[in-house]
Amino acid sequence: MAVRIGQPAPRIEAVAYQRGKDGPVKINLEDYKGQWVVLFFYPLDFSPVCPIDMQRFAEEAKAFEKEKAAIIGASPDSMEAHRVFFSTDERLKDVHYPVIADRNQEVSRSFGVLIEEKGITHRGTFIIDPEGVVRYISISEPGIGRSVSETLRNLQALRTGKLCPAEWTPAKATIN
Repeated sequence: MAVRIGQPAPRIEAVAYQRGKDGPVKINLEDYKGQWVVLFFYPLDFSPVCPIDMQRFAEEAKAFEKEKAAIIGASPDSMEAHRVFFSTDERLKDVHYPVIADRNQEVSRSFGVLIEEKGITHRGTFIIDPEGVVRYISISEPGIGRSVSETLRNLQALRTGKLCPAEWTPAKATIN
């Protein structure tokens, strides 16, 4: 079943790598009820575009926190691959959010971003509201980096609960 806007997010019970934590961190979306979640998938560790996406999320982490949103990354790599990736790529030094090690590809498959024949994912971004409902989806080819600023803008727009016109930013009026 495809993930759809307005529907509950698929259940996630997975392990994640998180800088500064000893061993795997358990990720269960149920634990995030009551807050917004930005879940993003990237194709795989050690690729040219992925660390740039991850770095951008880290750079904007305080802005997402201000919007009461948790950031969670995910790829089909192992915990060990994540550990080595984080320890060898300088761009990831400020990444402190959890990154799911989706080795069995269940999380990627459940969100519809897995490219089965390659064992990697499309670049997917999902915003999930405090009730666990998917409110935003963006999926692109693996080689196209996402706009973290646009993800933040969409989160801000969703949080207003109002109609937001094209090119809306928090400094502009919403539509009543």
